Amino acid sequence: MTTTTLEQAVTQAASGAVDTAVDKTVDKLEQRIAALETQLEEMADRLPQDRVTIVVFSGDLDRVLAAFIIASGAAALGQEVSMFFTFWGLNALRQKRSLDGKNLMERMMSIMSPASTHGMGVSKLNFFGAGSIMLRQMMKDKNVASVEELIDLCAEMGVKLTSCEMSRDVMGIGPAELRPDAEAGGVAAYLADALESRVTLFI
Repeated sequence: MTTTTLEQAVTQAASGAVDTAVDKTVDKLEQRIAALETQLEEMADRLPQDRVTIVVFSGDLDRVLAAFIIASGAAALGQEVSMFFTFWGLNALRQKRSLDGKNLMERMMSIMSPASTHGMGVSKLNFFGAGSIMLRQMMKDKNVASVEELIDLCAEMGVKLTSCEMSRDVMGIGPAELRPDAEAGGVAAYLADALESRVTLFI
């Protein structure tokens, strides 16, 4: 074998080895890129959405007002808003009081609870209802929407209103006592929304 032929053979062998190494490297890179793309897709699926979830536990007028002010503001900004009403917060969805079909404890609870938002007291300085009357008058004087107007506004804006089924059963509140546009749901319904939300509030 001549020197030239030997050099050509060596060159071809080296070239083939380089090509093989390059191909293997490219394959590994493609596999890594594919794995990274899969991870990014999975992360994107887990990222919170443009959603706000609010738990309304309190039945105080001022706190319920705050909840609906935040909800309407978020909805106006294009956020998908869910409100979950539990225990005393259920009174925000009540439109009437009914004693039909209730046992003694449920009737007592119903009588002691406000029949609608109009009977709600404030969290501080309530003074047997005087504080609530004063707050409503001050809001009216300042042209601030009432809690009833805010609730209707939120419903019109597509805010999801969900009453806690377990709390309703415990407190003896029938579905006929609540707003007709209020859905019924459990903790699973709340968590399904909360886990996809950028903002979650407890009021």
